[in-house]
Amino acid sequence: MTLRISLITLLLAAAPALAESPNVGAIKAEAGQKFFDAECRRCHAIDSKDKSYGPPLEGIIGRKAGSVEGYPYSAALKAAGITWTEGAIRAWMEDNQGLIPGTRMRHVGITDPVEQEFILTWLRQSAAH
Repeated sequence: MTLRISLITLLLAAAPALAESPNVGAIKAEAGQKFFDAECRRCHAIDSKDKSYGPPLEGIIGRKAGSVEGYPYSAALKAAGITWTEGAIRAWMEDNQGLIPGTRMRHVGITDPVEQEFILTWLRQSAAH
C-alpha cells in the first residue's frame, strides 16, 4: 500500500515536467498532424503556398476570423467578429454551426478534447516553423 501511494505521489509530482517535455510536445504534434490530415486536410492546408479548398490555416491562432485575403467567406463568418483563440478553435472543431450559424463549412464534429489538443499542438508547431 505504501509503495502504491509513493508511486502515485511520484507520478503526480512528475506530471508537470512530463507535460512540458519536448518529447511529449513532439509526440502530441505528430499525433495532431495525423488527426489534421484525417479530419481537416481534405479542405485546408497549413501553408498558404499549398492549394486548398478552404482557407489556409497557417498562423490561425490569434488571427481574425474571415480575414484571409482572396477567400470567399460566408457573410456569417465575416460578420462574426471573433479571433481564432485556442478556445474558439476548439468550439469550432466541436460544432462550427453552433459557434457561427450560417457558415459554409460542413460540420467537423471533433468532440474529443484530446484530439482537439493534438490538432492545436500541430497548428501551434506549424506556425512556429
